[in-house]
Amino acid sequence: MHSVALIVYPRFQSLSLSLASVFECANLLRGEQAYEFHLVSPKGGPVMSSQGFSVNSTAMRPEGYDTVIVSSFLELDDPDSELLAFVQSASAQSRRVVSLCVGAFVLAEAGLLDGRRATTHWLHAPAFKQRYPKIQLEEDRLFVIDGHLWTGAGMSAGVDLALAMVESDLGVDLARRVARKLVIYQRRGSEQSQLSALLELDPRSDRVQLAMAYARENLTEDLSVEALAAVARLSPRQFSRVFREETGQTPAKAIESLRLEAARVMMETSRHPVEIVARETGFGDRERMRQAFLRAFGKPPQTMRNELFSLAIGQRG
Repeated sequence: MHSVALIVYPRFQSLSLSLASVFECANLLRGEQAYEFHLVSPKGGPVMSSQGFSVNSTAMRPEGYDTVIVSSFLELDDPDSELLAFVQSASAQSRRVVSLCVGAFVLAEAGLLDGRRATTHWLHAPAFKQRYPKIQLEEDRLFVIDGHLWTGAGMSAGVDLALAMVESDLGVDLARRVARKLVIYQRRGSEQSQLSALLELDPRSDRVQLAMAYARENLTEDLSVEALAAVARLSPRQFSRVFREETGQTPAKAIESLRLEAARVMMETSRHPVEIVARETGFGDRERMRQAFLRAFGKPPQTMRNELFSLAIGQRG
């Protein structure tokens, strides 16, 4: 059985608790208790969250845990010495050490990340890099795994981290079933950017949001202004005007961003030929995709894939 301990401390962010549901569902779907989940703190007893409610915690047990997870917090304060000593002690006995969001600052301050790769919330990345120059921060990754150290970006990435742990421990099929059970639209991998193209567009009206959600689900279909306007139930002229007012972009540029995001993930997570990636993401042919990559990233897709492959080989070596 895998033992998982979430470390909580005064004013921890309550969204950190959400990952417990992943392990709970894994037990349910597996039909046996594959995980035991614990809330732990330096002293045990009630611990107050940032939202004003408390949770019951226990002190760390002598035998330790398979996985320890440092919860996140909203205010970027320096962790106290008691918490750092607790994290150091817990990590020394664990197979896997994890941080959520700015919990990476706790791991860094405890000296666990020196010489390692890590990530944290993009908003705090500049402060992290300045404070911890010995750590290789990958600020545009949803989560980073470097040996036994796992670091996540935003607090919602805790669910993605937990799903990745289930996949590592019990297989990809169970992880997918858990994601479906939790009604998670997409089980995001570590390569996923923290900032999605759809989030960056940030459309305000329901009609534009509906059109963009349709586009993301149907990248290989006709996504002309006329087609999207029909989804939004507006005239093409009205749709174009409202879209530009709300996003600052043309519909065509926004669709290209969605396709680029999907193509980049496919290039980084599969070995499909460029032609197939171009077809599956709606570019149609590799030259159109190549030109879009050059405009967005300054390099063609095959170069980006080769760089990623070389990085992976170097890490294994």
